[in-house]
Amino acid sequence: MNKLKSERANKELKRGLSNRHIQLIALGGSIGTGLFLGIGPAAVMAGPSVILGYTIAGFIAFMIMRQLGEMVVEEPVSGSFSHFANKYWGPFAGFASGWNYWLLYTLVSMAELTAIGMYVHFWWPQVPLWASSLFFFVVINLINLANVKIYGEAEFWFSIIKVIAIIAMILFGSYLLISGSGGSKASVSNLWNDGGFFPKGLFNSDGAGGYQGLLASMAYIMFSFGGLELIGITASEAENPEITIPKATNQVIYRILIFYTGALLILFSLSPWREITTGSSPFVTVFDTLNGLNFTLFGHTFYFTSIIANVLNVVVLTAALSVYNSSVYSNSRMLYGLSKQGNAPKFLSKLNSNHVPVMAILVSALFAALCVIINKVVPKEALNYLMSLVVSSLIINWIIISLTHFYFKRSKNKEGMYKTKFPSLWYPLGNILCLIFLIGILPIMWLTGMELSIELIPIWLFVLYFCYKFSNYK
Repeated sequence: MNKLKSERANKELKRGLSNRHIQLIALGGSIGTGLFLGIGPAAVMAGPSVILGYTIAGFIAFMIMRQLGEMVVEEPVSGSFSHFANKYWGPFAGFASGWNYWLLYTLVSMAELTAIGMYVHFWWPQVPLWASSLFFFVVINLINLANVKIYGEAEFWFSIIKVIAIIAMILFGSYLLISGSGGSKASVSNLWNDGGFFPKGLFNSDGAGGYQGLLASMAYIMFSFGGLELIGITASEAENPEITIPKATNQVIYRILIFYTGALLILFSLSPWREITTGSSPFVTVFDTLNGLNFTLFGHTFYFTSIIANVLNVVVLTAALSVYNSSVYSNSRMLYGLSKQGNAPKFLSKLNSNHVPVMAILVSALFAALCVIINKVVPKEALNYLMSLVVSSLIINWIIISLTHFYFKRSKNKEGMYKTKFPSLWYPLGNILCLIFLIGILPIMWLTGMELSIELIPIWLFVLYFCYKFSNYK
């Protein structure tokens, strides 16, 4: 009996992620390149009111994470929302949600590997972009092949760097504002003195390329929170998931308020919002304008130099490595879960001696590498299709999570289980609110130049259905 139990344990993922790993993985999921680099387009559209936009979108994301959290705490298994869609909604829902998520983060991996090469190029322009991308491609995949604790440790330190950077920016920016050392343009009044807090109105075109305002910016804002669902993916390998998952999920809302809302309040105060462009990060723009200025601290005078650009490059490089590291982890666990469901080839559930899904990691790595090659050789139009599919996949993913939660709750209620260990917020009204918000994003995307992402949604769903009907994994 004990031998049988031991053999079964050897065929399962190992719970090697401690509480501190889960907390920082969750924190890293809510602080990514979306915060450091993705704010520009939304800021141009909405002005200072983008701060309110991030707060609203962050709360919607938090509600969806609570819905996912209720399911994974009740059943902390591999495959996360794909498992629940398969079990409570139907086989196609499980197939579609899992493969959709896998494609999403395969494409994200491609984008992050490309970005990593560019960040390294900042210091060593003589190093080819492909060489630095390849180096970190190998390093991150080796980390994930070692064991889940090594992955958790790497993500812990990546997240620590991002957190320290944001806190330091908030504290330093606050000092510059209070002390008057931030230059003549730095003032809290920047939040309202150029057209007000809502300078673009709600739908007010000013000739800058379509509908403007807070509502229009929501289409860009929502995608900054992609990655939060990683909390659910870790459940099958978390120590004490009934304690760590609720704690990590509940802290998401505070992190959003501190790291997004707090950071943006400081950034928009340090520099007029009209100086932000779609192709830049407010972090880079604001601190670049401070070059040549000086400030006094503890009786000593300090001068801004190019060291700011170097520090920021370290931070964005760390953010990209963190996203890629988590993409490798989440994609391998999703493939493993799909295989266990019978929605992917059986060999993808093979574990190595460290209880790591080795084949799932290698297959995901192969496709990520192919995507990098595609990035180099295909026409720009083809690459646009691929990256537009990222947006489509993220919308599909979040809608599936919220809808799956409906089916989960209905099943539990039929069983007479009206009280779960970690109830979501305001069920079923919370789900309805999230779905209305997500579906409402679609026409806004259409009006703000993201028509391709909308057009790809039915095409991609048809491709998934076709693959489902003709797959024979069971």
